Parts: sequence; structure tokens; C-alpha cells
Amino acid sequence: MDEPAFHQIVADVLKGEIDQYELIMNRCNKAIFNYCYHMLGDYAEAEDCTQEVFLKAYRHLSKYETDKPFEAWLYRIACNQCIDLLRKRKLYRYLPFLYQKDQDNRHVDQVIEHKYYNPSVLRALARLTAEERSLLILRCVEDKSYHEISLILQQSTTYLRKKFERAAAKFRKHYAMAEGEETNEHGQRQRPETTLSKG
Repeated sequence: MDEPAFHQIVADVLKGEIDQYELIMNRCNKAIFNYCYHMLGDYAEAEDCTQEVFLKAYRHLSKYETDKPFEAWLYRIACNQCIDLLRKRKLYRYLPFLYQKDQDNRHVDQVIEHKYYNPSVLRALARLTAEERSLLILRCVEDKSYHEISLILQQSTTYLRKKFERAAAKFRKHYAMAEGEETNEHGQRQRPETTLSKG
């Protein structure tokens, strides 16, 4: 669905054709749920959060600015909703996706895949702030561009690039610690072998 289609649906809903809102939910539900799930780490909580996101978007539809992408606006609501829940919860449940280590000096924008469950990943992510987590999810799991993320998080792309590099470096450090990596007397890495099972 392109932006003109979103804008038309919004206009129709605001004119009283509330059934049209279901088209937005059908188009965006999966993406918003996935985002909430990775932020919250709990399926049932993510379902409730997703429902609340669409309810809030519906209630505030008149405040949507049509010069901005509709999905970015929706992600912004989801981001705020998840952060509010994380703050209320206090004890975080962490993201079940696997960080691929930068062993061959690839750029920090490499993809973070969520095909595996790894306790070390969860422990490492526990050390990140909600903002850092959201940035990693949007960039690496949702595959959003920095421009799209800037619209969602309302930060400049320059700031986000720097923030991502710091968050990625911070994540690598905590992941290495969680994996029990040690440096031997020759400065070489040693780490226990781990078995990952596909989820």
C-alpha cells in the first residue's frame, strides 16, 4: 500500500467510514506486532501492545500529518508504547534474536538475524537502553533505512548513525562477556563452544 492509499483511507475514516480502518490494520499488523515482540520479548504482551497501538492511532488519527509517511507515524506510536511498558515493567525481558559477530571487520550495519535463541544474546541486550534496543531492531531486524528511523525516533540520521555504531559496539562488548570470551597470553580470543538450536 502506497502513501496516497494510506492518505485516502485516513481521510475516509475521518469522514466516518470507520470500517476502512481495518485495511490499515490488515496492512500493518504483522510489522507492528513483530516490532513490539522484539522490544518486549513476550508474545501475549506484544499482542496486547499491538492492539493498543492501533487503538491509539485510531483515536489520534486527526493528528496525523500527511506530509510524513503513515507507517513511520505508526511505528512512532509503537515505540512510545513499548518504552512505556518497559519502564513500567522495570524488569526487562530481552530480545530473542542472534547477533552475528563482526569477526571479519564487516561494517557495523550488518544484519542481526533472529533465527536462533541464545541466552548470551539476551544477557547482552539486557545491558542496552530501550532506545538502543529500538534502534537495533529497526535497523537490523526491521531493515529500516536511517531516513525511515529518523522519522520514527525523531532524531537526525547523523545522530542515529553514531548512536547505532556505539550501540553495536556496546552490544558486541557485552555479548563477548556473556559468551565468556577470554584473551589468552598471546592476545588471542578463547571462547567455549556453544550449540545453537534453530527456533
